[in-house]
This record gives sequence, structure tokens and C-alpha cells, in this order.
Amino acid sequence: MKEDNNNNVAGIIGITARGVGYVTAIGFLEDILVEPQFLNTALHGDEVEVSLFPLVEQEKTSGEVASIIKRAKTEFVGTVDKKEGGAIAFVLPDDKKVYRDIFLPPSESKKIKSGWKVLVEIKKWDDPKKNPEGKVIKILGEKGDNNVEMESIVLEKGFQIKLPQNVEKEASMIEKKSKPISQKDIAGRRDFRNVTTFTIDPADAKDFDDAISFQKKSERVFEIGVHIADASHYVREGSALDGEAKRRGVSIYLVDRTIPMLPEILSNDICSLNPQEDKLTFSAVFTMEVDGTLHDVWFGRTIIHSNKRFTYEEAQKVLDEKGGAYYDELDCLNKLAQIFKKRRKGMGALDFEKAEVKFELDENGKPLRVVQKPRLDVHKLVEEFMILANKEVASYLGGEVKKILGGASLYRVHDVPKKEAAGELLFLLRTLGHDVEAEGGRISSKELNNLFEKIKGSPEEFLVKTVAMRSMAKAVYSINNIGHYGLALENYTHFTSPIRRYADILVHRILAKHLRGENLDDREVDWLHSFAVALSEREVGAVEAERASIAYKQVEYMMERIGNEYEGVISGITNFGVYVEELQTMASGMVKFKDMTDDFYVFDKGTFSLIGEKKKKKYSVGDRVTIKVVAADLERRTMVYMFV
Repeated sequence: MKEDNNNNVAGIIGITARGVGYVTAIGFLEDILVEPQFLNTALHGDEVEVSLFPLVEQEKTSGEVASIIKRAKTEFVGTVDKKEGGAIAFVLPDDKKVYRDIFLPPSESKKIKSGWKVLVEIKKWDDPKKNPEGKVIKILGEKGDNNVEMESIVLEKGFQIKLPQNVEKEASMIEKKSKPISQKDIAGRRDFRNVTTFTIDPADAKDFDDAISFQKKSERVFEIGVHIADASHYVREGSALDGEAKRRGVSIYLVDRTIPMLPEILSNDICSLNPQEDKLTFSAVFTMEVDGTLHDVWFGRTIIHSNKRFTYEEAQKVLDEKGGAYYDELDCLNKLAQIFKKRRKGMGALDFEKAEVKFELDENGKPLRVVQKPRLDVHKLVEEFMILANKEVASYLGGEVKKILGGASLYRVHDVPKKEAAGELLFLLRTLGHDVEAEGGRISSKELNNLFEKIKGSPEEFLVKTVAMRSMAKAVYSINNIGHYGLALENYTHFTSPIRRYADILVHRILAKHLRGENLDDREVDWLHSFAVALSEREVGAVEAERASIAYKQVEYMMERIGNEYEGVISGITNFGVYVEELQTMASGMVKFKDMTDDFYVFDKGTFSLIGEKKKKKYSVGDRVTIKVVAADLERRTMVYMFV
């Protein structure tokens, strides 16, 4: 706990769906508890000043919000609910962490109807006893309409669907100037147009960020190029295009659409590494032996001509049938990828592979079928070469460049698990009878990997991996290179997806600068330091939007199947119920304790289990169970199951 006499501290407040606040403040080992009656208009993510209450022995530090320093956001999506003959209206926020409905005065309520979804801005909220007062920014449409719901998800996370007109106009001008590619743009680039090159992407992909080239130098030595779309050549600093890409930070991939970071003229055409077209790229080129030994790494701007666009399924078919277009190249790349993966695993790279679902939708966006995406060898092939490129770029920027120029860069870092989370995992492992080495209360990724190998296929595998995954820190962007725990790498960055991630555009610019022998000045370093935080936050928002769209479609699919029975796996146990993930659709729902009437169950925290007092029946995280779908709430994107 903080050791000063000042009763007021500043921090970021997180608010649960039950309206309880927890403030994270520097100098405090634990979050400061803020009960609902002491929130004083604070909302989730706000920067607040908290007045601390006197300490009570063996109780959490608690306090009251004294002031709002900075609002995290003021715009919210919600459903209109008109009162008193329509003279006034309230907006019921989609975000359940917003614990008060937003009041709309008569001047605003006359524009809208009950049941409509709208984007509102909170204009005034200084009295915690009253509702916040809002203004309608945008009318989205009828609640339940697929397009309305998808747009609601995007807007709620602070993103915009449409690109500004001036940005689209700028992209059109770039298209006119860049076709065909001029000799001026080609000058100074290494030419790979006569080298065998191909892309491997999902069947429905429209933007191709990366291509791989292959040429044999001898029976044992190959030159392999990882060629990345040179988006930074077109997205110039200070342009409207750059400003909008910076604001967006990432592309968002919803169930039925992509919200691109760059205009489609760029993402699907000019920058995209389409087959049979000359394209400008930024490349990492590796000379390596058949056993994966690296002899030489080269970075620089290039021009390529992709010979073929493979879908994952097409490339996998070539490998499986041991013949077809570019079989020799694919086979060699696949063998090298397997060597890299095995080597990384030996160093401690963690593998938390989780199945993903894909929806088959009708013309109105209604889900007809839900299938799991297969995980193929070619997925891993592409993944390994992208990891290699990202690692080598980061090693160059963090090693050689830093030594010579003292240069700063943007890294993708992943911290070790927090001591508390690691302690919980250690307690579980020792309860299950595993003797795990832990230095200073922390488990190395190598030690964890050895354990995963040992318990592979056992009943406890799901439980251990679930708890281990929850103990992990989030990967973020930073100029402080602390390494990547999950990948077991000292150096890692994002270089390989500049069409869909602004971080990669920045890394391209930094790399180009360093290759010219230049360095970032102090002002640029300071900006990069603060912008890394913003980029990490944008990425979290995009991931949450993607997950929300999946959850919406899962619930929509299950609504038609109330009463059906399915197989599931217990994914978590809380103090109010058991979370179960249905195996085929991966739709998560809760079995409420009040519906478990066959016994009185007690939670054993040590083994993450529920045990019946009389019959001793046991439910543990990772157990396979049969469930019945009892209810589905599309608005909250939640489902209720019952054990059968």
C-alpha cells in the first residue's frame, strides 16, 4: 500500500456490470474499492481522483470519487425508451457498465422513436442523483436489424464505419498517380519480379499484406523473402490518409464485414499484393540452410510480382497430395516452418491455440450454420515466417541499430505473468500434484511448456491451460523492449501487416529511417512512447468489437434452438454460476446456481471445482457436460444453460 498521508489519489477506474468501481493507482498493490453510492458520476475507464476512507484491518482499501479528471468516453450506443406519451426519452446503453440510463430532453426525444438504436453524447452529468443528460449524435435504426447491430458494436467501441470524404478523395488521387508504377518509384528498390513468389490467405480475403518468395541457391541453401505491402510508401506522414489511419489504429474484422483502417482503393488494390501484378514491398530476405540455420538477413524496399494467390485450402491440398503448383517450394517452406516451430517451443514459446468459429449467414445476416475453422499446416507455415520476419526486424532495431545509433523503435512486448496470478497457477499445479520450478514466484515459459507436454490429452489439460492463459499479461506496444514472454523471444515487433495495423506502418518508417543511417529525435521518441499506449488501447477495442459480433451471432443462432441439448465444456466457475462453452458453436452460457437443485454445491478454489455436499458430485473447469439451452438474451449477448 502507498505510504503517504495524502488521502486523495489519482487513477483509472474500472466498473463492473454490478456498478462496483475499482481504481488502479500508482503505488497501490491492490485496486481501491469504490461502492456504487460513492462513484459520483464516474464511468468505466475514467481518470478519477479518489478520496480514501480510513483503513479497516483485513479489509480492502476503499474510497469515494472526489472528481473526474478526464472522461474515457462521452459517446454511447443504446436503445431509445420513450416515457409519458413520448415527451421525454431515455437511452438504455448497450454497455452494461454504464449504470445509469441517459436522459434525453423533449428537444431531442421528438426526433426519435422507442426501439430505435442511437448514438448519444453525454453533455451534462454533475449530479449523481440524476441521470446524465444526452444529445443524439446519430440515429442508427431499428433494434435487431443486422446492419444496425453491427454498426452499434463498432460505434460503441469508439470506431467509425465510414471514412471521411477527404480521405477517400486523397486515396483516389493516389490511385491515379500510382498506376502504372513509375520508374521513379522503382528506382533504388531490389527487384524480385523474376523470383517465384506467392501469397497464402483465407479464401474470403481481399487484402493481401504478405507474400513469400523462394529461390534455391544450392541443394542445401535457399533465399526466402518475406515481402510486405509497402503501405508507408503511399500513406505519407501529415496526410489526411495518415491522420485517419492513426485515429483508427487497426482494421476491425466483424462476423459479416471488415471495417478497414485504409480506404479500399489502397487496402484491396494499390497496396494489396494481388497476383500477376507488380507491387511495391518492404522485405526481409533470409539466406538459410535446409536445417533452418540463418546465414544472412537483408532488409529493404523491393518490387515483386506474385505468381499465384493460394487460399489456405489450396496450398494445403498441394502439400497433402505431394504435387501441384509450387509443390517443391511449399514443401521446403513447410519443413523449415516445422523446424522453426519446434525450435521456438524448445525455447519456451507457449501454444494456446483455440478453435475459431465461422458463420454462414443468409442475405439478412441471420446465422444459418456455425462451423469451426480448421487449423492447417499452411496456417503454421505462414505464421512461422511472419514471426521470423517480425523477430529479425526487432533484433536489428533493438540490437545493431541501438548499438550504433542508440535508436528507439516500437516493439510488441509481452510481460511475464503478475506474481499474484502466477501464484494462483502455482497453487493449482501443486494441488494437482505437479512439482513446478518457480524462480521468485514466477514460472518460466519453458517450464510451463514442459508441463503442457506432460499433461497433453489428460483430463486436467483444459483446466491447467485455462488458468495459465488467464494468468497471462496482455501483449502491448512499447518503446521499452522487455521481450515477448509468450513467444519466448527477446526481440519482437509488428512489421508484417501494414494494411490493417498502423503499428506496422510506423515500424516500416522507423526501419527505413535507420537503414538510411538516421535516427528518431527526442520529440519523435516522446510521441512514440505515448502513442504506443493509444495503439494498444485501439487494438483492445477492435478485439472487443470482433468478439461482440461473434457473441451476438452465437446468441442469435441459439435463440432458434431453445430446449435443445448439446455437449459442452466447463470454462469457468464464479460465485453466481458455472460458465459452459458449447463445443460446436463455442457459444458461452451460464448454468445458474439456483437451477442446480439436485444438491447444495460448495466451491473448492484450490481445484476450481464445485462439490455437492450430500451426493459429492463434482463439476470442475475442463469437465465435459451435457447442457440444455434454457434462454438467450440478444441484447446482453448472454445465454442460460442447464445441466442435463
